Amino acid sequence: MADKTYSAVPARAVAFLGLGVMGYPMAGHLVRAGHRVNAYNRTTSKATQWAAEYGAATSTTPAAAAAAADIVFACVGNDQDLRSVVLGEAGAFAGMRAGSVFVDHTTASADIARELSAAALARGLHFIDAPVSGGQAGAVNGMLTVMCGGDAAAFAGVSPVIGAYAQAVTLLGASGSGQLAKMVNQIAIAGLLQGLSEAVAFGQRAGLDMPAVLAVIAKGAAQSWQMENRGRTMVERKFEFGFAVDWMRKDLGLVLDESKRNGALLPVTALVDQFYADVQQAGGRRWDTSSLITRLR
Repeated sequence: MADKTYSAVPARAVAFLGLGVMGYPMAGHLVRAGHRVNAYNRTTSKATQWAAEYGAATSTTPAAAAAAADIVFACVGNDQDLRSVVLGEAGAFAGMRAGSVFVDHTTASADIARELSAAALARGLHFIDAPVSGGQAGAVNGMLTVMCGGDAAAFAGVSPVIGAYAQAVTLLGASGSGQLAKMVNQIAIAGLLQGLSEAVAFGQRAGLDMPAVLAVIAKGAAQSWQMENRGRTMVERKFEFGFAVDWMRKDLGLVLDESKRNGALLPVTALVDQFYADVQQAGGRRWDTSSLITRLR
């Protein structure tokens, strides 16, 4: 985990559910920021490893992890994974105290955010949907961007704590707004990566020194995070890192489902989603999303 300077925030009792690629370092930042963390992970060996690394507590159920927490964080895979750690006798809601806040960092549907927000309210709890952008590197370095939906007062109470692993935390509206904003983010990234893939492939066909070209155009109007962080690795054909194609297809599936409900026209996004299906078929399910360029070679 990279060095990070933590803001002075009063220590809170928190729980973290889900110690995957993102959740593991995020929960670790909370410990290092001085919070009292109790974690839960479906695979107990990963929880044991995390507890040994950070000297923090773990529990065998989400409810037990959440029992003493002021804030419960979660970062799991999808809508159904989220329901499994939130609802039921062993779910977090069953263990949470009235007035506490559940913060969901899963990239999930806006519908599940609204569903769980209503369920939380019925129990005297608060729910904030808070998907993140920045990938594994952002989680490790504590530099994620967090897009939130939910009650303003609840958000104000949790945002300083989220700052342990984020560079920006913003409330964008009512429940579901965070998930919708993440969809906007993924639409933009999909288009950027396809454009960058075509640009690099074109330059290589033209016989250009592409690292030199990218260094030049990154100082002009074509500049983007994707160009600066993925351009050279695309040229070098390195894809064994970063945000996986499988995850991007899951996210774009959420986007396309939502567009059917709200009527948005997303022709480029739908096309890029199918391009990612081609990458999956070619064996690139766990490659970084910049692997779109492999279709053009």
